[in-house]
Amino acid sequence: MSHKILEGEGSVFYRKLFALVLPIAFQQFMLAAVSASDALMLGVISQDSLSAVSLAGQITFVFNLFMGGLTMGTSILAAQYYGKGDRAAIEKIFAYVVKISFLISTCFLGASLLIPDILMRIFTSEPKLIFGGVEYLRVLAVSYLFTGISQIYLCILKNTGYAMKSMVIGSTAVVINILFNAALIYGLLFFPEMGIAGAALATSVSKLIEMAWAYIESLRKGRVRLRLKHCFAVDKTLARDYWKYTLPMLGDYLVWGIGFTMYSVIMGHLGSDAVAANSIVNIVKNLIISFCTGLANGGGIIVGNELGMGNLKQAKKFGAMLWKMAVISGVISGLLLIALSPLILNVTALSTLATSYLKWMLILCACYMVAKSINMTTIAGIFPSGGDSKFGLICDTVTMWCFAVPIGFLAAFYWNLPVVLVFLIINLDEAVKVPAAIVHYKKYGWLKNITR
Repeated sequence: MSHKILEGEGSVFYRKLFALVLPIAFQQFMLAAVSASDALMLGVISQDSLSAVSLAGQITFVFNLFMGGLTMGTSILAAQYYGKGDRAAIEKIFAYVVKISFLISTCFLGASLLIPDILMRIFTSEPKLIFGGVEYLRVLAVSYLFTGISQIYLCILKNTGYAMKSMVIGSTAVVINILFNAALIYGLLFFPEMGIAGAALATSVSKLIEMAWAYIESLRKGRVRLRLKHCFAVDKTLARDYWKYTLPMLGDYLVWGIGFTMYSVIMGHLGSDAVAANSIVNIVKNLIISFCTGLANGGGIIVGNELGMGNLKQAKKFGAMLWKMAVISGVISGLLLIALSPLILNVTALSTLATSYLKWMLILCACYMVAKSINMTTIAGIFPSGGDSKFGLICDTVTMWCFAVPIGFLAAFYWNLPVVLVFLIINLDEAVKVPAAIVHYKKYGWLKNITR
């Protein structure tokens, strides 16, 4: 009898999980597809265009770190309060976060308009790459404002039972982005041929459409809405709770993300061939890892719902199921990357040296997919669902800033190691994190109801 009950619980869990994971994973895949389309389309123009946009994209990457921290903090509280059935609390959190996101987005918009050349010089000293990146950033700047608002809307949809709708909005915006990419980069139909600037304009237009659609969707009956009264009359208790769990998450995103950006700085000073190969491998990795990202986000929402309802024993069981799925999805992702490597090498128009770098980088990425999947599911999914957001900050600070970044700089600029070995060193942080993640998971400090 108990065996049948467990089977029933398992089937309910997997139905809930895949109802969340598949839309989120598909949305992540489509977002990565934008970068892939930029790379493929600009790579046809020139390798320098590809490299310039890849480096300029690091500014967007840093912006997305802030957005990732804000949305993860929102998700932690929204998932638990949705499990509890407290809609009013979710609307208060929603309004507060939109206000914070608007301020951050405005800062990135201003920097990209006013000092794009200074931003580009952080990543490269090659004039042709700086020039291309400046052109891209000035047109892209306004998209930060649209993205900052739309991402909070989509986060709330995912955490209040409308993950499929969030996926439809986000994915449609991606399709529009890709279509406009082709039209504006090459000047198809009646559109002007804009090259790099066309890729940036396509992103800005698609993000405007995404923001408008998300807002209209929130006006439908039964949706959590943005109420202006909550923007001005802040619930101080909820705001304190929000920052209690968000600041460590935001710190973790920035520590990890700026460390990852330093990897691009290291690769960016090893020549255009290294930049191009690193750009392609990051795009491919993001496409392949999208299911693991969906597993982490969707699993975190389900565990958070159970914790918000006070079902700690159920949440613990679901966490164990997620752990096993993380290992399986990591293995499958690695094998898929190896299987696709010959195709990737054939469709990318890179120099002979860059293609050689890319071949080995793809193999190395495939080898650490299991570690990446485990870390994402635990550190970015299970742990934050119960408010345990500090572990990731500590873990990434140690593994990246005490190990990968300094050793990477030494390998590249002091020891003058080959490009592929430098790439290996700066990607070892995922393997180093796994033992710590396993130990921390077994302590079950994340198993908490944090609602009031």
